[in-house]
Amino acid sequence: MASFNKITIVGFLGKDVETRYMPDGTAVASFSVATTEKYKKDGDWQEKTSWFKVSVWGKQGEACAQYLAKGAQVFIDGRLSVQEYTDRDGNQRTSLEVRASDVQFLDRKPQGDGQQRGESRQASKPRASHEEQGFGEGEDPNIPF
Repeated sequence: MASFNKITIVGFLGKDVETRYMPDGTAVASFSVATTEKYKKDGDWQEKTSWFKVSVWGKQGEACAQYLAKGAQVFIDGRLSVQEYTDRDGNQRTSLEVRASDVQFLDRKPQGDGQQRGESRQASKPRASHEEQGFGEGEDPNIPF
């Protein structure tokens, strides 16, 4: 019997999409997605939030960069991988990374002056690279789930 690796996530972006281009011109969009599980423990409601790094390649990655922003809700289908690394303090860490094969935008299209998401961000100051920002750090815990 064959085996496969597939994950489906419905969650919210923790920060704006970062886009880089490979030497051959292929776009790679990267962002973080949070999912929250609610459960009862000892009569009180508890929440547990899980963070996932997501990468989206090609035209679909370009569309993510154009239309998604922090707080947007998305449906993601893809493959899950676990990455182990050592942080700045020498501690062993684990991160969950998803290479998306399908991304669906669950929020309505932006309204107002007709600008698409991402256009106003293009003219702002350049952002630090994916590595410099320490992916997973600085996520906004106040995103409404």
